[in-house]
Parts: sequence; structure tokens; C-alpha cells
Amino acid sequence: MTQKIDAPLVRLRAAARRTRELALDRGGTGLAHQDADDEVGTIGTDGALGFDPFPLLESLHRHGVRAVVIGQVAGIMHGSTELTGDLDLLWDGSPGHAPALAAAFAAVGARLADGGEPVPESFLHPKVPFTSPGAGGDCCTPALPWGGLEVRECLDRALTAAGPDGLEVHYVSSADLIRMRRAIGRPKDLRRAAELAALSAEDR
Repeated sequence: MTQKIDAPLVRLRAAARRTRELALDRGGTGLAHQDADDEVGTIGTDGALGFDPFPLLESLHRHGVRAVVIGQVAGIMHGSTELTGDLDLLWDGSPGHAPALAAAFAAVGARLADGGEPVPESFLHPKVPFTSPGAGGDCCTPALPWGGLEVRECLDRALTAAGPDGLEVHYVSSADLIRMRRAIGRPKDLRRAAELAALSAEDR
């Protein structure tokens, strides 16, 4: 019996595969995801090598963590054609939820940017850069300043895509992602916000 996979996850899996193929042909750059160019993005860094966000997304689901995908992975889920090499997440920052979050990261062999192991206390900071065998990125809480935007509300409006074996991946809505892009205002953000706005107009 074929299991139904929602279109956003089909798009993400295909984009991750294209990213790995592109990075394999290109080879290493020596750049980490935090070194990404404001125009090109993390597709131009070594984060694209072996890029696969699904092991971490599946681990978050198994551990019962409601972390919302933001950034360009969410853009891809909404239909963006731009590739990326990182996975950015937003969660509610509640101390009571931190142990499950740390356990989900530890289960896939993730490490924090400072070299430390994933422990609950570390995730209470507004932004925690991380690396993992499949995808690195930033894990953020609503305490992170976002150009005056109240991102906690984005958690409440997040969408959910379903995959095999009951997998659920939560991702920020297109309207909220556009607002987040415009609030940050880097060239790649404004370009991607315009693309998402055009896609939304087509849907209407």
C-alpha cells in the first residue's frame, strides 16, 4: 500500500536531492552555514554537501517536539525553486519542552556550534547554531529579535505536512514567511519574499 505524502514534503525531498547533486559536482567550499553570502545563501556553503533535513525532522517528530520549519526550507515547502543548505527552526522556548528538543537533536548526532552536545539549557538561548550529519542551521525561540516582528504568533499559525509512518512536519505559513523575510531585509530574503508573494498570487 502506497503511503500518502503531502506535496510540501515531496518538494522538499526533491530539492534536497538536487542540492546534494549540485554540491557533489561542485565540491567543498570551506564555508560553514554561518558564512553564507547575503545574496547567494547557504547553497554556496558546505552545508549543501550531503544536505538532508529529514533525519532531524523525523527525530523531532519521534520525540514529540513541535518545532516549526522556517527559512528557505519552509520556502521550498511552499514552492520556492531556490535551493538551500541549511535547516532553520523555531520553537516556543518553554523550559519544559527543552529536554525533548535536546534529545531529538542528540538522537541524530547533532552538535552545537560551540562544539557542545545538545543539552536542554543550551536551547533556551534565543538562537542556537547547530550541525548534524544531514543538516546544520539555527534553532530559534521567539526571544530572538526579528526586526520588530512578533514571531511567537507564527507558531500558532504554522501548517503541518504529513509524510510516511505518521511523520508530521510543521512549517511556517507563506504569509508569515514573507513577513519574516521582509523584516530581515537581506537581498536573498527580499528576493525570496517576492517569489513567495508571486506564488501566493498565482494560487489565488
